[in-house]
Amino acid sequence: MSWWQQPLVGFDLETTGTDPAVDRIVTAALVDTVGARRLSATGWLLDPGVPIPAEAEAIHGIGDGLARAKGRPAKEAVDEIAAALCERLAAGRPVVAFNATFDLSLLDAELRRHGLPSLAERLGGPVGPVLDALVIDRAVDKYRKGSRTLQRVCEVYGVELTDAHEAGSDALAAVRVAVALGERYPAEVGAVPPAELHTRQIGWYRVWAEDLQAWFRHGKDPQAVIDPRWPLR
Repeated sequence: MSWWQQPLVGFDLETTGTDPAVDRIVTAALVDTVGARRLSATGWLLDPGVPIPAEAEAIHGIGDGLARAKGRPAKEAVDEIAAALCERLAAGRPVVAFNATFDLSLLDAELRRHGLPSLAERLGGPVGPVLDALVIDRAVDKYRKGSRTLQRVCEVYGVELTDAHEAGSDALAAVRVAVALGERYPAEVGAVPPAELHTRQIGWYRVWAEDLQAWFRHGKDPQAVIDPRWPLR
């Protein structure tokens, strides 16, 4: 069977902001599936230890009051999230995300912040295989016009997103988009072993970053720098 018919795990974070180096986790989810079929989900609500900006609360619906009253201590929960994620990777189960660089880099930054072992240290080597539905979609349908938000990409591939910006819902949607990509593009995606597909995404992301950087430098910002590293910074 192809990877998209086998066990996968979707991963998503909702956070205090959009900078993976400094922002904090508010909610997290791992969703275990076989192909697109959901088996189980594990979720976390954290007290991030810093105020949650109104802009972030407006997106995911979690404010300071709820996080402080119901959230787990950040260090304890971050350690648990990383352990659960690495347990699945160590078992050979691909982790699926949408814009994986953000989620994985932010989780690794949180681990460093709390003096905990990094993802790579826990695994004893590189973090993978990771299947990033955003990176794959941009590579196989490069010239499609319009936005590449999760909501829009779900529409393109006929995936239902029932509760956008709820971590469990977004994680499951990422898996289902990846499965749809595997079905629609067998030669480029579906028939490629996960480890090889991980390697291809490193190159696809680098090319995308270089192209975007060139576009910015040609027009808006001559000093623009787009980090080409994937899936971790």
